[in-house]
Parts: sequence; C-alpha cells; structure tokens
Amino acid sequence: MRYMLLICVDESVEVSAEESSAQPWVDEMQRRGVRRDGSRLRPVSDATTVRLQGGEVVLSDGPFAETKEQIAGYDVIECEDLDEALEIASKHPVATFGTIEVRPFWEE
Repeated sequence: MRYMLLICVDESVEVSAEESSAQPWVDEMQRRGVRRDGSRLRPVSDATTVRLQGGEVVLSDGPFAETKEQIAGYDVIECEDLDEALEIASKHPVATFGTIEVRPFWEE
C-alpha cells in the first residue's frame, strides 16, 4: 500500500543541519526499497494559494492554512501495511521536532 508522508514543521523552530538532515533516513528507506519519491519544499513565503470565487481566479501569497506548522516536504512510501508506514515515519528526523502526517493513497 502506498502512503504519503507530509513533513510538517514550524519554520521558526531552529535545528542544526545535522538534526534536520534526512539523508541517512532516505538512504535507509531506499535500501529497504520502500521510498518511491520525496522532496523538500521551498518556504511558505514562496507559496501562492489559488482559489476560484464567483468564476474568478483569486491568488494570494503564502499558505491557505493559518497554522504554525506548514508542509515542508513529502515522501511517498510503499509498505505492507499501516504499521510499517508508521514505523518508517517514526524514524524520519523531522519527527523529533515537527510532525509527520501519514496518509494512505486511494488505490484504484
């Protein structure tokens, strides 16, 4: 089953490059053969939100959600089950200072 890991952080939290480096995690997940894709995202200051209101396109800067934690990246993994997906997410370095949302894909 495929899962999306939404990597969420509060951009004001300061951590060292070593603490935030996902490379060891990426290397382990690739060795295990479970990571399919993933990437960091640029900061929320670079985001544009698109909405359609009354047939008009409305653009605004930044994220739509007004929350301290924002999506900072994502990973797509393929696992046997939710238990394995949760084990993998718990090993992600951001889990120590942010949040990893684990969400299954609709399988068609």
